[in-house]
Amino acid sequence: MLKVTRIFTSPDGESHFDEEEIELFDKGEIGRLSKSVPARGVMFRENEATYNYDWHTAPQRQYVVLLDGEIEIEVSDGEKRRFRGGDILLVEDTTGKGHRSRTVDNRSRRSLFIVLDQAADQLGESP
Repeated sequence: MLKVTRIFTSPDGESHFDEEEIELFDKGEIGRLSKSVPARGVMFRENEATYNYDWHTAPQRQYVVLLDGEIEIEVSDGEKRRFRGGDILLVEDTTGKGHRSRTVDNRSRRSLFIVLDQAADQLGESP
């Protein structure tokens, strides 16, 4: 299993954290793979060491894969969590109060955004 932290909006407009596990299937010599996830595109991003983005919603449903650096994300219910290179987020808080994020290690940070298809409510076909 692969752990992913999800940020979502509840019906009252508040954002929250949740944990999801992605099932991995044994594929022999090449290792373990998940089912395919329908995606529309991939974006690369680099932030300055002073990055501090106040309350905002995600522009679309997407995975955010942190490549390096460390950030703190706060959701509107007040919970804060730190994430660093190698962590994976599924941001789905496209409505409501959103979340805020800031760099906490005074280093620039790189990340990868995987924009999901609108209809991609669950993992797709087997690898």
